[in-house]
Amino acid sequence: MSGKAQYILRRSLQSVLTIFIAATITFFILRLLPGDPVSIFADPMMTPEIRQKLLADFGLDRPIPIQYGKYLYQMAQGNFGVSISQRAPVDDVIADALPWTLLLAGSSLVVTLLISIPLGLLTVYRQGRVSDVIIRAATVTLGALFIPWVALMVMNFFGRELNWFPIGGATDPEGGEGWSKVVDVLKHLVLPCLVLAITNLGPYVLFLRTSMVEVMQEDYVRTGRAKGVAERRVVLIHAFRNALIPFVTVVGLRLGFLVSGAVLTETVFAYPGIGRLIFRSVQQHDYPVLQGAFLMLALTVVLFNLITDLVYGALDPRIIYGS
Repeated sequence: MSGKAQYILRRSLQSVLTIFIAATITFFILRLLPGDPVSIFADPMMTPEIRQKLLADFGLDRPIPIQYGKYLYQMAQGNFGVSISQRAPVDDVIADALPWTLLLAGSSLVVTLLISIPLGLLTVYRQGRVSDVIIRAATVTLGALFIPWVALMVMNFFGRELNWFPIGGATDPEGGEGWSKVVDVLKHLVLPCLVLAITNLGPYVLFLRTSMVEVMQEDYVRTGRAKGVAERRVVLIHAFRNALIPFVTVVGLRLGFLVSGAVLTETVFAYPGIGRLIFRSVQQHDYPVLQGAFLMLALTVVLFNLITDLVYGALDPRIIYGS
C-alpha cells in the first residue's frame, strides 16, 4: 500500500472516530434538555397511561444506555429513526433540507474566496498604506458583527427598501419550471449568501495577507526580484502558490464556522435548510431529527477537512504522504 493510500486510510479512520464522538455528545446533550418530546405535544388532559404509551412508541421509556445502544445500531445502518414532530423518516426529512444548506454554504464559500483572495493580495501590494489599513479594519469589523443582526440589516435594505431580492424562503410558489425556477432559486439565495460571505471575510483576508508577507521574505522571492522578474509575477506566480498551503488550512478549519453561520442565517431568512430544521426541532424536542441533523453536519465538516488535507499534495509536491 502506497504512502498516500495509508494516509487516506488513517485519516478516514480518524474521521470515523470524530463522527462517533460527535454523535455520542449530541445524544447525551439532547437528553439534558428539560422536558421530553411527549411533553411538548401532550394534551393537558392526557392520562398517564396514554403518555406512557407515546413514550414507548418512540423508545423513550427505556433506560438511557439502551436508547444509546439502539441509536448507535441504527446509525451504523444509516437509519436515524422517525421524526417525532413530522411522523416521517428522519432520512427523508434531512434529505429535503440538506441540499439547501449545501447550496447556501457552498455558494457563500465561493463568494468569500472570490472576494477575500483579491483583497488579501491587494493588502500585500499596498502594505502599510491607507488602502491596506482600511481593508483590514473593514474585514475585521464585518467579521465581528452578529450574523442575525447583519441578516436583518441586509434584509431590510436590499429586500424592503430597494426591493431587489426576496427576503425569505428559497423559492416562490409560482416560481415556474426550468430556467425560471433556477433564476427564482438564485434570487432567494443572494441575500443569505451575501450575509454569510461578508461575515466570514475577515479571517480569510487577514490570514492570506499574513501568509503572503511571510512568503515574500523567503530567499527565492528575493532571488527572483534580483534577477529582474516583474513584481506582479513574483507575487502571483511564486509567492501566492506557496502562501496558499496555510491558507487552504484556514479554509478547511473555517468550514465549521461557515456551517454554524448557515444555521443562524437560515433561521433569519426562513431558508429551508438544516439550520432552520434544527431550530424547529429544538423547539419541538425532536431528538431523532436533531441527532440526524447534527451528525450530518459533522460528517460534512469532517469530509471537507479530509479533502483539504488531500489538496495539500496538489499545491506542494514536496509533501510526501505517510512520511
